[in-house]
Amino acid sequence: MKKKAKTYPYKLGLALGGGGVRGFAHLGVFDALQERGLKPDILSGSSAGALAGVFYADGYSTKEIIAFFKGIKFGELATTSLPRSGFFKMDGLAKFLEKHLKARTFEELKTPLRVMVSDIENGESILLDTGELIPAVLASCAFPIVFQPIKIGERYYVDGGLFRNLPASALRKDCEKVIGVNISPLCPMKYSASLKYIIERSLHYLMVENAMPDRKICDYLIESTEIGNYPIFDLRKGKDIYKKGYEVAHAYFEENKKRLQQDFFIPPTEGKNISFFQKIFSSKE
Repeated sequence: MKKKAKTYPYKLGLALGGGGVRGFAHLGVFDALQERGLKPDILSGSSAGALAGVFYADGYSTKEIIAFFKGIKFGELATTSLPRSGFFKMDGLAKFLEKHLKARTFEELKTPLRVMVSDIENGESILLDTGELIPAVLASCAFPIVFQPIKIGERYYVDGGLFRNLPASALRKDCEKVIGVNISPLCPMKYSASLKYIIERSLHYLMVENAMPDRKICDYLIESTEIGNYPIFDLRKGKDIYKKGYEVAHAYFEENKKRLQQDFFIPPTEGKNISFFQKIFSSKE
């Protein structure tokens, strides 16, 4: 008797990794996917991946998302605090999300989203996909030491990347195919005698290590040291990072064109390349 093929709730899942400002690369990946007629049925995100993912899941175009961040400085999203549990509070980012997000709960999103956070008391990776949306995204972005933990209910959460920086495992059982976007691959960085460097590099190595199991379960994996070499807190690099994310994803999809066409029955894309970047960043800007 022929074994019945397994069916999945979702055809395509997109797992978005963490990495601070490098999250602009996810927007480039969204456009490279759209050019090929591909739209994820569900997303998962850690840290910057949760931030990029929530706007996409809320129905915004990449052009609109980039416009939200245009001219924004780090100090507008984070306010200094007495360094008891973190150097910065996330009040500014909370107001930013309240201003721009249409959805207030996971259930209101146009595309399902799963957000990874880390329970700092119990040492657990937690998946959030129901209830209030903004606290979950804030918690997933709460880079330890830099930002104060976020309290949800009776528990305190920090950056989802502490345990699951590439949350493909949040999608694997429910998706026929999973594309992972790892924006924090292992990259060398010249030594600097600064607290910022030590914190950033230490957490970088943690994220590289904990992403290894999730990298292996992706059907497609987009990553590049060209993206990983960008600093994680410099918002001025957003435009360059978006462009690099688009270029890396485009090159990857071209390399895997035949396999993509077999998996998703998509038509060839010759003649459409780079159009998204030209539309979003015209010469007038």
